[in-house]
Amino acid sequence: MRLKYFLLFIISLIALSISGCEDDEVEPKATDTETETETETKFTIPTYDDDYSDIASWSDRNKWNLANVHDPSVAYYDGYYYMYGTDASYGNVHEGHGHFQGKRSTDLVNWEWVGGPFYDPPSWVADSLNAIRSRMGLEAIPEEDINYGYWAPVVRRVNVGGQDILRMYYSIIIDNYIKSGKANTEANFDGSWTERAFIGMCESTDPAGAVWEDKGFVTTSSSDRGLDYSRDGLWDWNAYFYYNAIDPTYIVTPEGKHYLIHGSWHSGFALLELDATTGKPVNTLGEPYADSVSELTARYGKRIGTRSASSRWQASEAPEIIYKDGYYYLFMAYDALDVPYNTRVVRSENIDGPYYDITGRNFTNGEGDCYPIVTHPYKFNLSHGWVGISHCAIFKKEDTDEWFYMSQGRLPKDIPGIAVSNAIMMGHVRRIVWCPASKSEPDNLWPIALPERYAAVPDYGTITKDSLVGTWEHINLEYKYGQQNTASSLTLNADGTMSGALTGNWSYDSTKKQLTLGDVIVCVEREVDWEASPRRVTLVYAGTEKNLNATYWGKKK
Repeated sequence: MRLKYFLLFIISLIALSISGCEDDEVEPKATDTETETETETKFTIPTYDDDYSDIASWSDRNKWNLANVHDPSVAYYDGYYYMYGTDASYGNVHEGHGHFQGKRSTDLVNWEWVGGPFYDPPSWVADSLNAIRSRMGLEAIPEEDINYGYWAPVVRRVNVGGQDILRMYYSIIIDNYIKSGKANTEANFDGSWTERAFIGMCESTDPAGAVWEDKGFVTTSSSDRGLDYSRDGLWDWNAYFYYNAIDPTYIVTPEGKHYLIHGSWHSGFALLELDATTGKPVNTLGEPYADSVSELTARYGKRIGTRSASSRWQASEAPEIIYKDGYYYLFMAYDALDVPYNTRVVRSENIDGPYYDITGRNFTNGEGDCYPIVTHPYKFNLSHGWVGISHCAIFKKEDTDEWFYMSQGRLPKDIPGIAVSNAIMMGHVRRIVWCPASKSEPDNLWPIALPERYAAVPDYGTITKDSLVGTWEHINLEYKYGQQNTASSLTLNADGTMSGALTGNWSYDSTKKQLTLGDVIVCVEREVDWEASPRRVTLVYAGTEKNLNATYWGKKK
């Protein structure tokens, strides 16, 4: 989908001023239930402002920390977590400074800018595009007239020939019309679709120095409609391309096989097996068009998931896959980028599916919307909250079994005093908790992101039942298109009853850190209250129930 990214490329700000965003070592303010030991421990709580418009200029990029993050992917290499994402920045200040710029961190809290893999579009993109156009009987598009977009890379550490490298798959879209080759503008509309996207690959053993070797073409957008690229009056609901070659995710299975999964908005997600050494498809792809779905998918990949089997324009994208404890977990983004963006997850025992959601709904067969909700637009009290929280990276902290969720978060529209506030893109890192699907299935665990962002809060010891007693901000994180879920007051009484947002009884298992709120089990952790002033340590929870069609998020006041 092209229109969903319009905010990334049209924003133009006249003046950008300078201010700092240093972190200070502070003593966390205790909640009224924290122990004396907790308040004695000091650590660094981030103090940078989520509104980074004052330091948005390119010359201030070393002050950005997690500012200007969009569609991130994270991999650990040589002592650092490296993150790369879509070309995007507030005020488009990144333009002219290379593509797929990144950041790196040792602690997942403090990040520094690093350069991306290349400045100019790789020459193979224009060559591949025009070679395909020639075989379709179309005129070549002069290279200087090609409109490129640089979207959504995925980066992984892999071992090739005994050496660890970073391998990146990246997306380059062509924003010209197929028929005429002209730029995608209303005035140039020629009755055809916009051109294809490409996925390429590059590798590095020196990401700190921004030294990458480009390996070229991997795959491209492909169609089951042969050479019939006309819209035929059907507008956007019956796209020409069956697979849209953007948003790659990459995995090495426990058996050592390599796979690429990609797809966005069109017919669903494609699975391609890759050669472990070259990183290229095992099978020959052939022409990126065919006269039937079966002929196309035999070459361009098996469809392993779709939001709706009957729709070619289904508002799901950005697959991200991990393997844990016998399951492949496939995360995905739902809906439009600016506000509604939210995250879902399904799983399978096999890389090629079938994938099921927490209710047993078959995502591979396109049986409808899937649950649980991993993130969704939300708002705690005393803050503007966040929207557009999806297109995530899922990764483990090195040498641990701690899993993390990272995506951009956008501020809501029209915040007073912030020009084009919804174009503020702050990177959000959250811990993942693995929560039971129901009381009767304590070992059927599903991943949910915590409501507050990660700040590396120390382990102060056991979270006790007594520390949970008191008032919380509770959010029923449910699917409301384009709306923020807001917080209500919830009181956990010392006698085991609840009042406010929820009623009934509550209980707590301190060994598992599982809080039962009526029929829903949530996982409790310590995190920083980012909405407090000053920020402080507090308790948070997240969890779901398989028939709830929602997620519980909470933060102790």
